[in-house]
Amino acid sequence: MQVSPRFLTLLQLQLEQFSDRSDLRSLVVYLAMPRDDGKLALMPAGHWPPQRRALPAVDEDQSLLLPSEQRRWLPLRHQSTLLGALRVELAGSAWPANLHPRLQAAAQALTEALLLDLEHQRLSEQLERQQQQLRLLVHQMRNPLAALRTFAQLLKRRLEGDPENRALVENLLVEGQQLHRYIEAIDGLTDPTALQAGPQSAGPLLLPPSLRTGEATPLRERVEPLLQRAAATASLQGRHWQAPASLPDWRGDSAVVAEILANLLENAFRYSPEGTSVGLHSALAPGGCPRLTVWDGGLAIADHEHESIFGRGIRGERGQDLPGTGLGLALARDLARSLGGELRLLCPPSRAASDLPDAGNAFLLELPPST
Repeated sequence: MQVSPRFLTLLQLQLEQFSDRSDLRSLVVYLAMPRDDGKLALMPAGHWPPQRRALPAVDEDQSLLLPSEQRRWLPLRHQSTLLGALRVELAGSAWPANLHPRLQAAAQALTEALLLDLEHQRLSEQLERQQQQLRLLVHQMRNPLAALRTFAQLLKRRLEGDPENRALVENLLVEGQQLHRYIEAIDGLTDPTALQAGPQSAGPLLLPPSLRTGEATPLRERVEPLLQRAAATASLQGRHWQAPASLPDWRGDSAVVAEILANLLENAFRYSPEGTSVGLHSALAPGGCPRLTVWDGGLAIADHEHESIFGRGIRGERGQDLPGTGLGLALARDLARSLGGELRLLCPPSRAASDLPDAGNAFLLELPPST
């Protein structure tokens, strides 16, 4: 059993609180350590008053095993597991009545601190193992991704005279680049300093900094690939896809807007029933700010879920039997607000725009003015 310097500091502070007791000769804290033969030995970890000489283990000092009226042992125990012991040596011959409760409180405090220290070490070791596995997987993922990119580039050359199929391959390359950015972002999270500097669980659910450019770029450049992906998905699923007549001339952190729309479109295709329509509608608010609406013609989300589905890990009734983490809408709303915009659910879609269907769901993304 290895303990941290922080635990040893707390241990010493616990013992030094008895410096006002002239009726005590010494206090020693032992930790239960495994020996080579597998049995436990009580090894000294701290003592009061301080002394220069090193104290032996309990089984190396036979005098400690002999009965004594001036000595008491208080176990540091968690359930049936002995973690250590507190040895108390009295200076006088009679035990004061008010001393034992203080000793018991100190022993309990040391037991709890030791449990927390051991749990922290266990979690740290588990995190390190997971980071090692994550680094290994990220390293291995780069190989097939590079191969797919190479094959796609070769296929693109062969389709020089076939613009329709060549466009599909170009979309593959664009998606491959995005996948590469995700892999690089995951790789960055294996850095412990990145984890410490990242957003806390109570804060907004945001993308890693490596996926947020912060640069003002045209929205059209980022959204066009999403429209092509949506059209392909609708074709495979045999449903109608309605693209926007045009995209707004908006500049800002378009990469973040694309992430929001990607999550909304994925949910629309995943959760709306087969055969129902899906679309993206574009319009301008009275003040001139863009309004992008992802809508579907499926069953309307229940009124009581209109806000709760934006919570982390919360999934609506219609999605309980489908795979997913319940993070997509939470991320989308937090990203929208980080831009200075807002994301709302409207049912039916005609509430977002009069030319949209009178049945289904619409997620309305309101963007701030261009930067």
